[in-house]
Amino acid sequence: MTTAALETGVGPMLRGWREQRRISQLELALRADSSARHISFIETGRSRPSEDMVLRLAEHLDVPVRERNALLLAAGYAPHYAQTPLDDPSMSSLREGMDRLLQAYEPYPALMVDATYTVLAANRGIEMLLEGVAGHLLTPPVNAMRLTLHPEGLAPRIRNLPEWRGHLLDQMERQIALMRSDALRELYEEVAAHPVPAGRTEPDPGSRPVFPFALPLRIEHGGTVLSFISTIATFNTPMDVTVSELAIETFLPADPETAKYLQSLMP
Repeated sequence: MTTAALETGVGPMLRGWREQRRISQLELALRADSSARHISFIETGRSRPSEDMVLRLAEHLDVPVRERNALLLAAGYAPHYAQTPLDDPSMSSLREGMDRLLQAYEPYPALMVDATYTVLAANRGIEMLLEGVAGHLLTPPVNAMRLTLHPEGLAPRIRNLPEWRGHLLDQMERQIALMRSDALRELYEEVAAHPVPAGRTEPDPGSRPVFPFALPLRIEHGGTVLSFISTIATFNTPMDVTVSELAIETFLPADPETAKYLQSLMP
């Protein structure tokens, strides 16, 4: 959505989300138990939506939690969702649960990141893969995208770097379309500008997925090529901005050789 639309008010902002979701005014009205006429009046500024209507429309448009607060502010209401720092005492049970989850996944790699891919927690499986990474990339706050795509990071050891790099950049582009985040856009421009290391510009013949529905990450470690299928998990129905932007990425061995290798390192 454009800056001009954001400055105009809640109507153009809602219209932008509706158009991005490719939903007609009538369809949105039916979902939100309203009328196409009322939706039109809201979008053009002829009618001020109630707080409940803003939240209802945002829910049916699948607007991210942070942006729901922005819609409420634009409509003249207070934010509905808190943004609690992860180190707040009230988040202790969440942090402990995430730590247990990551540790339980060992010896396979797993990590937790925020909306800009800052690494908030990682297990020993991830730490094992970082062997040889330049020290400045491991200085907190560590960023997962920078760590992966930087020429002094994991990039030189990723056998199917062109495909994996494309996957990561596509993922970031989808997030940028959902978030008004200058930090995320700057990160994208930074990592997209990194050159592909010599010898990694052509597709890897071995990058054909073990499973036909997923692209594997193929990375060298100790002279062995490991293959992983990654999954990303988020929280269902988050009621806090911080929690809504947490993501846990786990790397499942894509072949028996990778599983056996990891188990031999961390029995």
